[in-house]
Amino acid sequence: MNLLTIVLIAATLLLGGIVVALSMGLARARKQALERAESHIRAEEEARRIREKALQDAERESGHSRDRARREAEAILKEAELKAKESALQSRQETEKLFKERQASLDKQEQRLTGKEENLDKKLQLADQKQKELELRSEKQRAEQERLLAAQAEADRLVAEQGRRLEEIAGLSREDAKRELIGGLEYEAKMDAAKLVRRIEEEAQEEALKKARWTIGTAIQRVASDVVAETAVTSVQLPSDDLKGRIIGREGRNIRAIEKATGCDLIVDDTPETIVVSCFDPIRREVARQAILRLLADGRIHPARIEEVVEKTKVEMDQHLKEIGEQACVGLGFPDVHPKLQKLVGRLNYRTSYGQNVLEHTREVARIAEYMAAEMGADAKLARRAGLFHDIGKAIDREVEGTHIEIGMELMRRFGEKEEVIHAMSCHHGDFEPRTVEAMLITAADALSAARPGARREMLETYVKRLEQLEEIANSYKGVQKSYAMQAGREIRILVDAGQVNDDQAFWLAKDVTKRIEAEMQYPGQIKVTVMRETRAVEYAR
Repeated sequence: MNLLTIVLIAATLLLGGIVVALSMGLARARKQALERAESHIRAEEEARRIREKALQDAERESGHSRDRARREAEAILKEAELKAKESALQSRQETEKLFKERQASLDKQEQRLTGKEENLDKKLQLADQKQKELELRSEKQRAEQERLLAAQAEADRLVAEQGRRLEEIAGLSREDAKRELIGGLEYEAKMDAAKLVRRIEEEAQEEALKKARWTIGTAIQRVASDVVAETAVTSVQLPSDDLKGRIIGREGRNIRAIEKATGCDLIVDDTPETIVVSCFDPIRREVARQAILRLLADGRIHPARIEEVVEKTKVEMDQHLKEIGEQACVGLGFPDVHPKLQKLVGRLNYRTSYGQNVLEHTREVARIAEYMAAEMGADAKLARRAGLFHDIGKAIDREVEGTHIEIGMELMRRFGEKEEVIHAMSCHHGDFEPRTVEAMLITAADALSAARPGARREMLETYVKRLEQLEEIANSYKGVQKSYAMQAGREIRILVDAGQVNDDQAFWLAKDVTKRIEAEMQYPGQIKVTVMRETRAVEYAR
């Protein structure tokens, strides 16, 4: 049926082509008929012959096509049958191969399972044997435990009976004896610990004290500066006493103009060729001194000229302060400091603290901190920078509310200093807990610079009160006979009663006094606490 359909389709296509060809021939014929009207009849006859011939050719060609299509269809059918048989044979072979492989795999698994079952049977037999052994051992242990419990009960009874007999013999109850024993052990342990601690500390101090003395001594020798005295007045030398009248002016107008422009008090007394400038602000005092010297050199002294010279001197003083600060910063290796911060550093040159020049003090602290940081392996540059700026707040602490540490921290943050430097400088008076080695070194360097001999001057009342407080702390302890504050309050010697305080207790007494001094007092440097104990035997020969 399929072959017949193919033949019919081919014949139809062939007839369609023939029809198309006939149509074209008819068109040409009609054209020729129009052109050649006289040969119309012949054209029709010729066309009829052509059509008949074409039909015959078509029928003949259609027969050939049907035969050829039938042969091709039979060949395709035979080839398809052969391919189908070959594919079926191949599929059967592959299926048989897969089946054989699966069968072999199942055989292997079956062998493994058989072996595992045999192993499990053996293990179960061993487990049963062990279970029996454990049951026998458990019974033996139960019997042994019952025997031990009975022996323990007998031992407890004997111990209790022995305890009662001991209480009757000693005349003490169990609790009293326990407290007495614990007290004795505690005292012995404390004494042993004191001896051990003392020995360890002595050994450590032998090495640490040598190293610390060498480091601190070398640092101070490298950077020790001159001693300065705190003043609130400045003397101005005059070429002659006649100039005092010109400075005072008619009815005192010149001296009033100077005092008003500078904010300082001028003292003109009987001191020959000298006038005194008095002011708590050293910068204003210096401006007044330089302005007076300029007026004396110029010779023109009147209120208008005074105001002009004072203003010019203030401008030059600001530039001078910046130059001093810049020199200090560059000298310590910090050319990148903000210009306004440099000016504040320069202001420290005219600021004193307990008679010590603050700029020189900051330089000392920077160098001491740098040296100790290098010895300890810390950041020497950071320590030097923090030492330079640790008292920067004192430059304007008389103009701004707050402590010089708070002011300094605010200034350094405003001018872009790093937090590590700010933290290191903020801890030198104990206001903040140090988190870095450099912060602790700044505190130590500040104390060294302030505590060295001649660096600072204290008020007599403060000095005396510190000595009295030292002796009061020492005398408040039991067994202390006398105490003496010595070496300007840097050492206190305590004499104790040898009958009440033994050697180990003397060691603990020194530690307790040291802790109280650190907690209750403020002092520069360090204070040495020495506890002395001696036994004296006195007899009289009559």
